[in-house]
Amino acid sequence: MSRERGKDVAEGSSENQQQPATPSRYESQKRRDWNTFGQYLKNQRPPVPLSQCNSNHVLEFLRYLDQFGKTKVHLQGCMFYGQPEPPAPCTCPLRQAWGSLDALIGRLRAAYEENGGTPETNPFANASIRVYLREVRDYQAKARGIPHKKKKKQQISSKRNDESSSAIHIVFKKDASRKGLLEDRISRDTDSPS
Repeated sequence: MSRERGKDVAEGSSENQQQPATPSRYESQKRRDWNTFGQYLKNQRPPVPLSQCNSNHVLEFLRYLDQFGKTKVHLQGCMFYGQPEPPAPCTCPLRQAWGSLDALIGRLRAAYEENGGTPETNPFANASIRVYLREVRDYQAKARGIPHKKKKKQQISSKRNDESSSAIHIVFKKDASRKGLLEDRISRDTDSPS
């Protein structure tokens, strides 16, 4: 038994070999998104090879995805346009939320380059895509009555405030402990007979 076990260890049995790491949720989603986009291009009439894909194909893909959205986006003629919590249902369409589209483009942009595309030819990085996403974001914010807040700048400034206040706090703590040590030494020096 021990001889067989030694043989397994020497030969590298399957029990001792590491399994390939399972991809993260992000990596799995990126792969699914990439495959979906590839399938979308193949289903076009005529099919579009990835090498000929441009930003117009990406914009068409984003508009195509809108039909599968789950976010209520009120039309300008709707009586609930601009209300964050409408009191009753309406017939306005469900759309893809701006944040979902933005995340999708980020994943596809990365997947394009991971699959051999160059940053210079990346259709997902085209300025027209950024303009489209900004328009969708602004329209959805108005239609839903929920103003878009730029989180990035707020987080950076609040992080700086947190860092500076904690730095001050640490300085005070250090000064207080030094002061305590000094007072302790002074009292020892004055208490002890010389």
